[in-house]
Amino acid sequence: MSLYEKVGGIVPSHNGPDLDLRRHLDDILRDRQLTPVFQPIVDIQFGAILGYEGLIRGPSGGPLHLPLDMFRVAREHGLTTELEILCCHTLIERFIDLELPGRLFLNISPGVLLQLGDDASVLINDFRQLGLYPNRVVLELTEDFTQDCHELNRLVSEYRQAGFELALDDLGNGYSSLRRWSEFRPDYVKVDMHFIQGIHDDGLKQQFVRSIRDIAQQSGALVVAEGIEHQEELKFLLNIGVRSGQGFYIARPERTPLAGLSDELVSDLHKLKTAAHAWKGQTGKPLATAGTLLRNVPCASPTMTNDEVCELFSQHPDLQSVPVVDNGVPQGMIQRDELIGRFARPYQRELYGRRNCTLFMDVAPPMIDHSTSLQKLGHILTDTSQSRLFSDFIIIGSDGKYLGIGTTQDLLRELTEVQILHARHANPLTQLPGNLPLNLHIEHLLAQGECFSACYADLDNFKPFNDIFGYVQGDEVIQMTGALLRSHTSDDDFVGHIGGDDFLVIWKSPDWESRCHCLLDAFSVSMRAFLDSNSLVDKHNPDGYLANDRHGSLCRFEWPSLSLGVILVEPAQFDTCHDIATAAAEAKAQAKTISGNSLYVERRRAVQAR
Repeated sequence: MSLYEKVGGIVPSHNGPDLDLRRHLDDILRDRQLTPVFQPIVDIQFGAILGYEGLIRGPSGGPLHLPLDMFRVAREHGLTTELEILCCHTLIERFIDLELPGRLFLNISPGVLLQLGDDASVLINDFRQLGLYPNRVVLELTEDFTQDCHELNRLVSEYRQAGFELALDDLGNGYSSLRRWSEFRPDYVKVDMHFIQGIHDDGLKQQFVRSIRDIAQQSGALVVAEGIEHQEELKFLLNIGVRSGQGFYIARPERTPLAGLSDELVSDLHKLKTAAHAWKGQTGKPLATAGTLLRNVPCASPTMTNDEVCELFSQHPDLQSVPVVDNGVPQGMIQRDELIGRFARPYQRELYGRRNCTLFMDVAPPMIDHSTSLQKLGHILTDTSQSRLFSDFIIIGSDGKYLGIGTTQDLLRELTEVQILHARHANPLTQLPGNLPLNLHIEHLLAQGECFSACYADLDNFKPFNDIFGYVQGDEVIQMTGALLRSHTSDDDFVGHIGGDDFLVIWKSPDWESRCHCLLDAFSVSMRAFLDSNSLVDKHNPDGYLANDRHGSLCRFEWPSLSLGVILVEPAQFDTCHDIATAAAEAKAQAKTISGNSLYVERRRAVQAR
């Protein structure tokens, strides 16, 4: 039985106050006068299309062109199910014709699912007959949950077992969103555009989306931010780790959408991502700056009176601090609690209300340049000799010009997120950052057009040593190597642990070559001390040991040594982090042809060994 047979087809027209619109709707249903359009849903972190949301338009120029009007009339005349099913058919057929990649996101109301009956196979078989299998369909449940919850849960479970994925649409646009999230456990959670538009300037929206992101991580759902219309919104979402999104800034709904991202968007995502997720130093923490804490708040001018500033606080109940700015230059800060508290005393308002606001202004509030790293701000906050300079609010500027304010609460939250992200991607053996932060750091340097050196560090003869003496001894050698790499780099350098006995050092220190030589000397000394203190090592064979190789033959193996292969990176020489990794691996292979602890620098001719 098809869907149309299941719902009974089109209901004949009847007279009523909305007869003309009803006739328009009948024409649309009978003649399939629907235009399908598709809007890409993009993985903004990795620049890939996840799928397309299918959207519908009525006859152009007609009174039911807009979907809101069309569905309103359908609802008034009991034709919602007929219209939704026709929309699904139309979208699936066009989606297949276009051969679009990824998944098709289809809006469907819980009421329609229930009206189709207690057998999910009707919808499943119908989709298959149209040529689109369930594993490429995401059912977006709209915020209409007034029906039988128990029955709906059972139906949803059947659809998911058949291969459909589930999305909860417009999260936040309804009282039952969070409850349905916990009940249905959707694969995707689409955050209502209200919370996305202007998020970069709204602290409450930021906190809401951060909370949704954290819950999604625990539940295994993918967050999709709806309604991204400006670059600043996209940048903020990238910065807090929201995975995917859609909106006019990314791509508008089109009848024939692109099967891939535009070059402009790919370039924009790359720039925004590297700016938001730049990594630095041995800790692998982001190069996030004070600029990420910026809040735009109302400002006062030095000519305003204290009464006017009080009125400003009254108009903005959430405002705790007002910066005083004169021609773009910050002059000081006025705190709500201090001013209101002062005026609560007898006669203070009468005496000072009309006086200039600079009278009670803090003339030396904390002022930080927007490029200051969050790590440095954190050090100031925890440094007892400097913490007195810090308050709950910070003026953020650029070259002496006012940009906005930040809060220590935001700073602590950002630093906490950095630590969590670092822990998630750190190598558990050495606690050095792994592949993701390493790649992001390299991509950032490439985007900035900076010169640096990439050094691939690899242990020689490690596998037989690990096999013969055991993984505990092998782990100690790897940890020792990681500690030596850390100790021979500066704050400007980056040490990443690729895995096993492979490391990658990104040198920014100008004396990187002498540091490499010192590192090899230190490894030689440390390795000898390790062997001398190890009871499993035969002290009569300081240069190596006898053991069976993988073929069972008795062979002589040398003790582990360290090979360093270095490439010099200049602007525009490499396109991606993968190109650099490949070139560094080739330099490492050359270093491993040299016996013992060795350094090979790929500068076309230079081969140096120790």
